[in-house]
Amino acid sequence: MDCIFCEILSGGRPSHMIYGDDDYVAFMDRYPIETGHALIVPRAHRERITDMEPADVGRLFELAPRIAGAVMAGTGADAFSLAQNNGRAARQIVPHVHVHVIPRYSGKGAVWTSRAIPGEDELERVADMIRPHL
Repeated sequence: MDCIFCEILSGGRPSHMIYGDDDYVAFMDRYPIETGHALIVPRAHRERITDMEPADVGRLFELAPRIAGAVMAGTGADAFSLAQNNGRAARQIVPHVHVHVIPRYSGKGAVWTSRAIPGEDELERVADMIRPHL
């Protein structure tokens, strides 16, 4: 498989899932901008949002408030950013549609470019903090 997200969805790669239904999942970003950075991903492989049916795009974004609320409650964040990139020129690194839910903290500002690489234990710890809020 060439798509990292498809590998995660098929169980071929580990992930820290916080939500899942028949059509969409949410899991922790492996290279988070902030602690609690999560991704909402459709199970069906589509490279760009323009490759999706409008109703499916609507369902994808319907999940954003629920996932963002859980991320904020689980991490104690003060706010959040949503991001959705399409194509390499837009800095879409993984060519599978996904929405970033990035928690924001009042004392830190909204940095977009720095990313940490937390260990598996840290990702699971944060996922455990978020799951009860879904």
